Amino acid sequence: MIQIRKASERGHADHGWLNTYHTFSFASYFDPEYIQFRDLRVMNEDRVQPGMGFGRHPHRNMEIITYVLEGQLAHQDSMGNGSTINYGDVQRMTAGTGVEHSEKNPSHKEHVHFYQIWIIPEKNGLTPGYEQKHFTAEQKKGDWLLFASPDGSGESLKIHQDVKLWATIIEESNERTYDLDINRHAWVQITRGEVELNGKALFESDGAAISAETSLHFKANKESEILLFDLR
Repeated sequence: MIQIRKASERGHADHGWLNTYHTFSFASYFDPEYIQFRDLRVMNEDRVQPGMGFGRHPHRNMEIITYVLEGQLAHQDSMGNGSTINYGDVQRMTAGTGVEHSEKNPSHKEHVHFYQIWIIPEKNGLTPGYEQKHFTAEQKKGDWLLFASPDGSGESLKIHQDVKLWATIIEESNERTYDLDINRHAWVQITRGEVELNGKALFESDGAAISAETSLHFKANKESEILLFDLR
């Protein structure tokens, strides 16, 4: 079963400095049919204007993944971490017992476009932690590339939940398949491009909740980048 979450159907708020879309219920947006999918709790697509951003604010008991698509995002947190996240960088922050952080667009000319993703952790009260790694476009074009996993296998970031986050770039007219265990579920997010997933059309910013499927076949109608969450 594949249930498509069209980009146009998401929650939306335009605050001037921030243009944000919510796949799942978040802040003042509530949809009883889209509170979460399995352990995937938040899928926000944000665009922040030059020089603007989120001031220091707290999080607790959540695995937070940030993936930048365009521009740069400057990060500071109460653990002493400071970094700039660029396209291809993946950041994982374990909020655990509590952490504060800020995120700002350091550019004075260009907006920053990114996804912030929250995953419910395996347990509450984890020690706060932080990781950031860079993955090239060439790596993603080769096959499915593992961004995050429960054991941090390969070059992936370690995430404290039974979730594997994969990414791929499929060039126009090319195809790619992902084999999904019958007892597992998946969420697919199209970050750019246009694909057919088992014959169903998905466009940029569309998502899809997947259950009781064992083979996911993607055909790209234009070059496309995809995030795939393999969930318990």
